Amino acid sequence: METTHSPSQESQLTDIIGLRSSGIFPKDKEPSIATLRNWTKLRRIPHHRVGHFIYYNAAEVATHIRTRLKVPARG
Repeated sequence: METTHSPSQESQLTDIIGLRSSGIFPKDKEPSIATLRNWTKLRRIPHHRVGHFIYYNAAEVATHIRTRLKVPARG
């Protein structure tokens, strides 16, 4: 399946602070920076390394969390 990107759909990379405040996490329940760094280290969330800097695409992370990191319901 091939996807096409228009200029308005180009991926916007952000740092860890921008990812935390991007709105993909519930208000007042954002993971800590240490948690996001740990998820990155364990490769649990998608990230892009540019030199020694790490950037995130908020849309990729949101999609990944919705599809892969769901916690099963108790009961």
